[in-house]
Amino acid sequence: MPDTLLNPTSATHLSLLHAIDSDIWYYDGPTVSFYGMPYTTRMTVIRLDDGKLWVHSPCKLTDSLQQEVDSLGEVSYLIAPNKIHYLFIQEWISRYPDANSYAAPGLLKKCPDIPFSSELISKPNDAWREQIDQLIFTGSPAMEEVVFFHQASGTLILTDLIENFPTAHFKPWQNHIAKLVGILAPDGQTPADWRISFIFGKEKARACLQKIEAWQPKAIIIAHGECIWQDAPAFLKRSFRWLD
Repeated sequence: MPDTLLNPTSATHLSLLHAIDSDIWYYDGPTVSFYGMPYTTRMTVIRLDDGKLWVHSPCKLTDSLQQEVDSLGEVSYLIAPNKIHYLFIQEWISRYPDANSYAAPGLLKKCPDIPFSSELISKPNDAWREQIDQLIFTGSPAMEEVVFFHQASGTLILTDLIENFPTAHFKPWQNHIAKLVGILAPDGQTPADWRISFIFGKEKARACLQKIEAWQPKAIIIAHGECIWQDAPAFLKRSFRWLD
């Protein structure tokens, strides 16, 4: 549980957003269907030193969720971290027209109707570079994800690079598929179809992994499935064994 990192003296009591540390929260959104499988959704909110909010992979926006988010600060940065994690970002752009929205590589071309402010690169934006590090995990023509690291809490933030579903989440027949794809906890990893797409780019992927490991994360927020609150380095090594 995130209580292993929680600083109770400075965390705000909220019912929908769960505190990891004093300035970072996650929210479990509704389940969506992806190729017939029920996928959970999860977003991360970080309050920067200037009080502005950075929202990663926004979930479906409800009035109650908006009320809690607004109680933390001003929503200023909206992040779509890969080419399939943009489902609800238009809602947030419409509700927060003054916020800057950032697209993963390839998403501007895929979704020209979404008015993104800019495209993400491997170097952090000046607005958050002192608090959040980032890199583009490369090596696959099909799967490029922008990975983030919240320095103060030691939290690594991923979307589809690792999926880690508990077996209780799926129906029995779906568990067979999930196990075959390699996305069942406690040994979740990059889904098999995307792992195959790295066949000619494993050297680039290994270089990215080395940078992630150098951050020495204490916890990992995973968009789909169980997050990792303890022994994060060991989990990373196990999840990326396919790069060996």
